[in-house]
Amino acid sequence: MLRDIKEVQLYNKRVLVRVDYNVPTNKDGEILDDFRIVKTLPTLNYLIEEKAKIILISHIGRPSEGEKISLYNVGEVLKNLLQKDIIFVKDCVGAAAKKAVANMKPGDVVLLENVRFYSEEVGNDDNFARELASLGEFYVNDAFSIVHRKHASVVGIPKFLPSAAGLLLKEELVTLDSVLQTPKRPLVAVLGGAKLETKLPCILNFLEKADHLLIGGMLAPVILAIKKISLSSTHFNKDLEERVSKIRLTNPKLHMPIDALVGLKNHDQDYLRQAAVGKIRSEEQMFDIGPESIRIFSNVIQEANTIIWNGPLGYVEDERFAGGSLSLANAILRNPAFSVVGGGDTVAFLAKNGLRDKFGYISTGGGAMLKYLGGEEMPGIKAIQDE
Repeated sequence: MLRDIKEVQLYNKRVLVRVDYNVPTNKDGEILDDFRIVKTLPTLNYLIEEKAKIILISHIGRPSEGEKISLYNVGEVLKNLLQKDIIFVKDCVGAAAKKAVANMKPGDVVLLENVRFYSEEVGNDDNFARELASLGEFYVNDAFSIVHRKHASVVGIPKFLPSAAGLLLKEELVTLDSVLQTPKRPLVAVLGGAKLETKLPCILNFLEKADHLLIGGMLAPVILAIKKISLSSTHFNKDLEERVSKIRLTNPKLHMPIDALVGLKNHDQDYLRQAAVGKIRSEEQMFDIGPESIRIFSNVIQEANTIIWNGPLGYVEDERFAGGSLSLANAILRNPAFSVVGGGDTVAFLAKNGLRDKFGYISTGGGAMLKYLGGEEMPGIKAIQDE
């Protein structure tokens, strides 16, 4: 049973809230998009009204790869959004954190520094989790986008504190459950982007549960190469080949691209042509779906009553290959069906084109959304469920 914060008494309690403020920044650390911060406001405003003492835990960037990004600027954005002072602490454990928490009054908000500055976070170190937990009396997970991670602030803290879901986490789960379990049919799923090995469980699940599945992005050329339809050489191992063998291209639910915009593997700016997928040469690479595929995909979308989309259909970083994704987005928007969109690249692409706010529901989850839709266990959810 997963309870949420509205089912518990949190007045005057020190509440640790795991949020995901891993937002895009420029080289000076300034926030480029506050979407993920805004999505946590209902939880924070509720806890402020309940006069809880709110202690925010988050990560930003990948410190293990040299990205030493502070959450200080996130605190400044949050201050403007909440119209309230945010107490920023330059550490997430230790004397400074303890002192800031000890001085809190009901309704105060403390933002701890980037939890991934400590390698113990990703290592899910029990002592580190215990030290974080000692700052609070209650734990709330409001970060759907990281519930698939076995990190100290996700699965470690709930070992030491009573826990509940935040309002955003609950909303994400209710939305995705409704799409998976009781969708208004036909249900059309669209999967793009890269990393076929991580998206395969999702593909197989949708072939069972959806009425139609459209596949694009880097998933399509790998499947077509494994099925020996396309010569476009992509790297895949024997295990992936065996797992893809479960996908039948003759399945009437499955819609693969039949044509593509292709370029050379070295991204030569002067080389671009349109080709049927069976006519792609070995030195070429598929960078977007072609016009005939766009037409077919758009027709399928028009029949839908529920649409779920994760992953761009082309290499959208290059505007020459953004046409497929843009056409799909517009096809979805022409249909009044309920739509759910997730995945960092897809959401960023829609934001860049001024379309993000027009969709039915935008999920904060990328990998987490895929794993959940693929029926995989989510450690962060299991950790806060009542036995």
